[in-house]
Parts: sequence; C-alpha cells; structure tokens
Amino acid sequence: MGELKWRTCIVTLSPQRSIHQPVSLAPAHTSALSKRPVRVALFGVGRWGTHLLRNFLEHPNAELIAVADPSVERLNTLARQYQLQQQQITVTTDWQTALQIPDVEAVVIATPAATHYPMIRAALERGCHVLAEKPLTLSFTESWELCQLAEQQQCQLVIDHTYLFHPAVRQGRTTIQKGTLGELRYGYAARTHLGPVRQDVDALWDLAIHDIAIFNSWLNDVPVQVQASGATWLQSASGLADLVWAKLTYANGFQASIHLCWANPDKQRRLSVVGSQGTLVFDEMAATPLTLLQGQLNPQDGHFVPCYQPQQALPLESIEPLHAVCTHFLDCVQFNRPSEISPGWLGADLVKILAALTRSLEQQGIPVSV
Repeated sequence: MGELKWRTCIVTLSPQRSIHQPVSLAPAHTSALSKRPVRVALFGVGRWGTHLLRNFLEHPNAELIAVADPSVERLNTLARQYQLQQQQITVTTDWQTALQIPDVEAVVIATPAATHYPMIRAALERGCHVLAEKPLTLSFTESWELCQLAEQQQCQLVIDHTYLFHPAVRQGRTTIQKGTLGELRYGYAARTHLGPVRQDVDALWDLAIHDIAIFNSWLNDVPVQVQASGATWLQSASGLADLVWAKLTYANGFQASIHLCWANPDKQRRLSVVGSQGTLVFDEMAATPLTLLQGQLNPQDGHFVPCYQPQQALPLESIEPLHAVCTHFLDCVQFNRPSEISPGWLGADLVKILAALTRSLEQQGIPVSV
C-alpha cells in the first residue's frame, strides 16, 4: 500500500493539577488558537483505535492527517470505509514515519500498552501533544518520566480514562461531594465478561484501571494500601491472570473490593459506594445507569427494622464519553492548558496502584503499600 498523509491529536497534561478536581466539559472561550483545527496523527486502529478514528474524523476541531498501524489489511479496510486517501490522509504501517510529518501537532496513541513508552516519548520530544490510551505505561518509573518530559517540552499529555468523562461518573462525583450519602463506608465493583482476552497484560491491568479511577474520583483520594488474589486458566504459560479480586484501602479507612474476570459470560459493569445515608450505584448495563438508594435501620424492641425510601434514577447528560475525551484533549491543545480531568500525572498514579496490586497478586495476596 502506498503511504498516505495522516495526523494525530495530542493533549498536554498538567502534572500538578489534581486529577480529581472538577472541571466543566463545556468548550473554552474562543481565542486565536481555536480558529483552526488541531492537526492530528493516530497510532493504532484496533478495536478502540477505530472509535478514536471515527471521532477525530468527525470532530470540527481536529484535522486528521495521518493514521499508522502495523496491519496492512486493517489499514486497507479502514481506508476504504472512511475514504482516507480521498481526504489526503497519510496511511502507513510505520508510526515513526508518520511522526516525521512536519504538520503533525498532536498524536493519539491507541496501541498495546507495552508500546506506549517509546511512542509517547518520541512524540513529546518532537514537541507534539499526546492523547494516550490507558494505561499510560506498564511502569511507574516510565510514566513519571513521561510526565516530567511533557512539562519540560510544554506539551499536553492526556490519558484516555474514558469513564472519567462518563456523565454517570461525573454526576456520581457531584452527588457524593454534596454529602448525599453521608459518611462513606465502603465500595464494591464487578467488571466481568467473555473477553476480550489480552495477550500483553492480564485482567488486572486491562480491567481494574476503570474502577480504580472511578473510586479515586468519587473519593477524591488514592489508596494507601492494596491487596490482590486471582487465578489463571487460559494463558498459564504466560501467567496472565484471568480472574482477580482486588482490594483498595484508603487513608480514611474506606475499603473497596473489585471483581475482575474476562472469562465469565455474566457481563457486569457495576460499581457502588455505600454511605451512612444511602448507596450510589453506577450500573452501565442498566436502563438508568446511576441510581441513588436510600434507607436506614431503625432500632425497635431490641431489633433493627429497615426503613426504605424510594430509589432515585439520577438524570444524566446525553453525551458519548469518548467524544468528550476527544473534545477535552483538543481543547487542552488549542488553549494550551493542562487537563484537569485526566492528566498524565493521574495516569501515573493509576500505574503505581496497578504495580502495587501486581506485587500483591504475585505474593499470594499480601498487603502492599502504594
């Protein structure tokens, strides 16, 4: 296949802004920089990369100029489907060739996690802004290094933790911050399904990052200690866990347990936080994804009698979370401001937590400090 021209979107993150700080998803005020689209190159068009491709092709604030992927067959299919050549978008199997295109201002990386570090580093060194799929890297040291490099280069580094842009997660954070649940006591989550089974990371690294990010956002904190246990059935030679039970303990004593499995036909995407005055449930599979359950136990004749209140389905904005990610990234680039939702430093914190969970998993579930 002949090479086509391509572009990628990159977002610069601010390592010193809290990833838990609330921020509006509304467009920023106009400025000279906002008058033209950001020229973007996309690395990786697998399952998730294809969704990013669609979003950046359709986004009025982006000009996709390059697409890179090692699969010629995949590139050919997408080139026909989206008429990439007719739009003069460069298509190539070599991401380094794509990165050399002079017009590229931002790079979007949706490749396997093991490839993130060299790609992100190369993009930042060329002065490109970067939007990277989660996890940032597989090493906290590498993640920290990339965050520092982004600051030195004055480039935006944004991580695609899509759930942080989900209307239910954002509304849930607001509800908890208002004190609706009272004193927060504990949390639990389940993320299970039949696949997809990864060959580069285990179920912990592939799945847990979503729920950890949500718990951290809702609690406005990060865990101080973690534990993990699990089982391996499908890829015993590589030791990649198919089932993981993870436990997070926060400084205030709040504990959260997470059930993760990619070999379970019972598909679940459910997370709950329990407080003294109610429980908030985010169930992605439900018709009403965010529900507030309230009630209490009243002492009566030496017993505790449950007293329930009607459950409330909380209203949510109608917005595609990934579209919100892309808009946020482009906004960060156009207005040269760090992300207040999912900066590189937030991604580095999550990598640190996952690394601690891995150490616990490898040592039969012993508690590990983060």
